[in-house]
Amino acid sequence: MTKVFISYAWESEEHCEWVKALANRLLSDGIDAVLDQYDLELGDRLPQFMEKSVRSSDYVLIVCTPTYKQKADERIGGVGYEGHIISGELFSQRNERKFIPVLKEGSVKDCIPTFLEGKLAIDLSERGELEGYNDLLATLYGVKKKPKVAAVHRIAQTSSKNVFEKREEEGEGSEPIRIVGIVVDEVREPRNDGTRGSALYEVPFRLSRRPSSLWREFFLKSWDLPPRFTTMHRPHIASVAGDEIILNGTTIEEVRDYHRDTLVLCVEEANKLEAEYLEKERKRQAREEAARSAYRKNVEDVAGTIDF
Repeated sequence: MTKVFISYAWESEEHCEWVKALANRLLSDGIDAVLDQYDLELGDRLPQFMEKSVRSSDYVLIVCTPTYKQKADERIGGVGYEGHIISGELFSQRNERKFIPVLKEGSVKDCIPTFLEGKLAIDLSERGELEGYNDLLATLYGVKKKPKVAAVHRIAQTSSKNVFEKREEEGEGSEPIRIVGIVVDEVREPRNDGTRGSALYEVPFRLSRRPSSLWREFFLKSWDLPPRFTTMHRPHIASVAGDEIILNGTTIEEVRDYHRDTLVLCVEEANKLEAEYLEKERKRQAREEAARSAYRKNVEDVAGTIDF
């Protein structure tokens, strides 16, 4: 259980009740909040309680207000004594994250004492109470909000040029698609259980950009019936997913010895067929637009000759 000591200045009854409510809220959320209003008994030595609480807690929440800053900076009363203890531990232990400033009111400049300057504070004032408390709990629970870094797939490149430089230069649809290389981390392992085809597996190939659905259709037709192929060619084993071509039912050695040239040929064929189709569509749309423009012009010309 995370143990937290709350340091604050006795300013007013309202302020002490606010601090007590913060401790109650932390206790209800499973945090062992240490507070003088609860844990200091009659007859206890105040300096000893402060020292033990600061040093034995996992975190120290410092409720910062203009009054707290003044007392801490001028080393007045209990706040000043706690300031000595906290400054000493910061200097000797270098445990910066243990001490968390909490803003109840005012600005950082007006409320943060000198020994805490530069530290990121939790805003529990009315303007940031909800988000600030959730951030505080995430810190006390040890919950990391930063997502994990995704694994980068290793690609056996077909040239020495960087893969990402190629993809950035070409962009979506600006240049013909090329095979960048084999995504080696995604090459499946064969079953090798003695059944037919169990020695074969999937081999994925990264493309220079994500192709259109039209390009995928042209590529798959070209693969199933390529312009040239070897006796080892296998129709119907190719698919396109995202920016990858996948051959499901081959080996890396077959790719090297037989399928590589056929893959390049089919990619080039798909590029050519897509370019021809798009050019035809461009010309068709241009003709339709010219016809519409001519029609509108004729309407305007005739309408101009009609008087009412």
